[in-house]
Amino acid sequence: MAEADWEDVTIIGHRARANQQRSKQAVNSALRTGSEVETSKKFAAGSNKQLSANKNVAKLDRETEELHHEHVSLDVSKLIQQGRQAKGLTQKDLATKINEKQQVINDYEAGKAIPNNQIMSKLERALDIRLRGKDKGKPFAKK
Repeated sequence: MAEADWEDVTIIGHRARANQQRSKQAVNSALRTGSEVETSKKFAAGSNKQLSANKNVAKLDRETEELHHEHVSLDVSKLIQQGRQAKGLTQKDLATKINEKQQVINDYEAGKAIPNNQIMSKLERALDIRLRGKDKGKPFAKK
């Protein structure tokens, strides 16, 4: 350690950078002295925007189709309700039978739910009623 000088400093893991002064005062003094100054304006600097809004707005304006999810139709919700009542089940009992929450059954019977084929097939098996296709309301034929 006797050979180490106090004037020499070795920094490991850092890249040497050009002298970059970003304050307005430093830029103005460099301009006054005639030094070469490079400035660049960054697009949307300091904001969280990733895409320009103009393109998205134009695309939305051209879009005329109304986008929404399909909900359970009224006849299917009535079939679920009638099938459940014919079996003498409450919404909670039916939900327990098909391993779903009571709110799911409530949404299907109210027509608020977005149809899920997995849940519809569970309901068909539990109620023994067809809920999809052209045979709606007919007994569910087990294979």
